[in-house]
Amino acid sequence: MLKAVHVVKISTLERDAADQLTAVLRKVPFLESARLQHESPPGGSCAYFTLAVRSRSINRRLVCEVKSSGQPRIAREACLTLRDHVRSNARDYPVFIAPYIGPAAAAVCDQYQVGYFDLAGNCRLVFDQVFIQRDGFPNPSVEKRDLRSLYSPKAERILRVLVTVAKRSWRMQDLADEAGVSLGQVANVKKLLSDREWIEADAGGIRLRSSAVLPILKEWAGNYRMERSAARDYYSLKPIPQMETEMAEASRQLPARCALTGLSGAVRLAPAVRYQRITAYFLGDLPAFADLLELSPVSSGANITLLEPYDEGVFYGSREVERVPVASPIQLYLDLVQIKGRGEEAASAIVEEVITPAWR
Repeated sequence: MLKAVHVVKISTLERDAADQLTAVLRKVPFLESARLQHESPPGGSCAYFTLAVRSRSINRRLVCEVKSSGQPRIAREACLTLRDHVRSNARDYPVFIAPYIGPAAAAVCDQYQVGYFDLAGNCRLVFDQVFIQRDGFPNPSVEKRDLRSLYSPKAERILRVLVTVAKRSWRMQDLADEAGVSLGQVANVKKLLSDREWIEADAGGIRLRSSAVLPILKEWAGNYRMERSAARDYYSLKPIPQMETEMAEASRQLPARCALTGLSGAVRLAPAVRYQRITAYFLGDLPAFADLLELSPVSSGANITLLEPYDEGVFYGSREVERVPVASPIQLYLDLVQIKGRGEEAASAIVEEVITPAWR
């Protein structure tokens, strides 16, 4: 039975990592001992320890580098450092450790033939007769700070530009101008996207990787809340198609900004489901707009919902379809995913028929 021997004082993060890694190895019946050691970190300061693992036929040293984040970029940097460090000793086995390692970072470790282990319980350790793989454990401490930064209203403006304008490279200042945000905001979002390896640099600046479009939409949708936009419900006796046309004309007359979203917007780009209610973003004099269209405010039975947007970014990439403004495919996707059933079906159609083809 594996016996753990602790001989050094290490940080709390390293201690947790070492204890949990030892607990997993303890379940391997033919391993006898694991001796925790600490040496000068390879190539600079970082959380670093080794675990000498022994049995009758195994004499291995697990060289472990611990990082506070398991994002793909950080995993890649750690893998490169570990590979260089273990190259000189055949008995060393490299292991990357972080609080949570997602599928993308795990794939990076596999690419470099580096073992990985996270504090959520996911791991892949392959050396000698040992093969341990566990996956599917969720992140117990989602990096809320990063998510709030990446999916704040200002940051979303940058994401809308990157995802909407397919395959274009952006200079930092050009991207800031296009999104209507500060250069500092762009720099912050760039770092967060770089950590996820969702952007790449070329001679023209930075651009979103094609492979990152679907992952970013999925994570974005999981952190998006449609209710941030105040909803106002109305009823009209006029047929839905006629009402949509009149809404477009009224918004031009006032003037105001208006764009169909939800199911009413989706059918104009990728018809997939039927709908009986108009949903649209509206920015302007709402009472005047409602009076002009003779809309009746209601608390139930509405067939028109007007959303006062939490940020003007929702209008980015809007287009006119048969003279009726429709929100961008990105905005439609975010809103549709919030609607269970038919909305999710329409969101899939938008991705398959509009968003994905633009990135091929």
